[in-house]
Amino acid sequence: MNLHDLLVRRAARSGPIKVGVIGVGKFASMFLTQVLNTPEVHVVGVADLDVDKARGAFARTGWPAERYSTSSFVQAIRTGGTYVTDAADDLIAVPGLEVVLEITGNPVAGAHHAERAIDAGRHVIMVNVEADCLLGPVLAEKAREAGVVYSMAYGDQPALINELVDWCRTVGFDVVAAGKGTKYLPEFTTSTPDTVWDHYGFTAEQVASGDFNPKMFNSFLDGTKSAIEMAAVANATGLLPQDEGLRFPPVDVDELATVLRPRAVGGQLTRGGTVEVISSVNRDGSELTRDLRWGVYVTFEARTDYAMRCFAEYGLRTDPSGRYGALYRPYHLIGLELGVSVASAVLRGEATGTPRAFLGDVMSVAKRDLRAGEILDGEGGYMVYGKLAPVGASLAGRALPIGLAGGFPLRNDVAAGAVLSYDDVDIDETVTAVKLRRQLESAPSNQFP
Repeated sequence: MNLHDLLVRRAARSGPIKVGVIGVGKFASMFLTQVLNTPEVHVVGVADLDVDKARGAFARTGWPAERYSTSSFVQAIRTGGTYVTDAADDLIAVPGLEVVLEITGNPVAGAHHAERAIDAGRHVIMVNVEADCLLGPVLAEKAREAGVVYSMAYGDQPALINELVDWCRTVGFDVVAAGKGTKYLPEFTTSTPDTVWDHYGFTAEQVASGDFNPKMFNSFLDGTKSAIEMAAVANATGLLPQDEGLRFPPVDVDELATVLRPRAVGGQLTRGGTVEVISSVNRDGSELTRDLRWGVYVTFEARTDYAMRCFAEYGLRTDPSGRYGALYRPYHLIGLELGVSVASAVLRGEATGTPRAFLGDVMSVAKRDLRAGEILDGEGGYMVYGKLAPVGASLAGRALPIGLAGGFPLRNDVAAGAVLSYDDVDIDETVTAVKLRRQLESAPSNQFP
């Protein structure tokens, strides 16, 4: 609990932490507005394929123009300014850079950037959970071998869930379930970028602000992002997904401990020690009284009767037996909190969550009838959504992971609702992300140390 003190002392001793940002969208913008007033962190450079969009993010988040108008990385290092470029590899190679924030949201690009950063000796904060879900265990192992940190992004829900699980185990409780809340209805699985804003209720002015990517927000809605995030949590914590994946039960926060326990004791989980995402609305669309739409939770079991009595004595909301409890955080602040991961990686050599096994995977499911020759449009698009599965099930069916469901052509017709397999797609085996995924699939580790 002394991270800020360490940050201040580090800056006084050897200057600010030098950071490079790759990909400038909503998450990165939230980080930029905070780091503007954090002198202990220096954003040396930002790389985005759309340089004008990146500069717009600086302006929108309060940065004075002179702070991001440097003409080179050399000048940025010398003056404390920030250089904006479209060349991510050049940013990664800047001498003295310590941390790379991968925020593109593109798993193929993320794999390339992460591997380059690790090879260059940079810590990697993988905000790009799509890439982490696809091949995080391989990247984490590469980082360990290189002596750098590969980390989940604090502020995003997977890292915050990981924190709750770690707390639970450290103080001696058995983890029953961990996850997050979201707004979910079964019909959302076929939502497209054309329908997403109607479901969210955002105004035209909000959408026009430049921060809102329809495909990304659609992936939140159709369940894909939830599946991706829970796979990442499973791989970081050792919690095993249920055989049917995510069920999205509507759960009020006061009922967490009752609903999110195994069926054998009256709950809705098909197994303990798992992940689940809960909906903030009932199946008829009505809102819950006390939902957890923006938050994260963990449910746990007391190991002794004495601990169970303590639950009652200190007012913990439990299930009817008094043995199962829950702890939750009602909000997550996304990029506004990302500085915790940066500081933790550099000052403690510690990740705010990192993959340690390959337990959860996300399979691609057809939203509509797909035809041979069509080019898959990826997460949050018009063609597929992601479904969580235990890795044994996905590998046995040769399921196409959602992270590779963009940019490759179909070789077969696929019916709506069917899981796509590798046999249905022409995969380019020369792509870095594909090669790393093959490494992961050839030697999956289901043993959690």
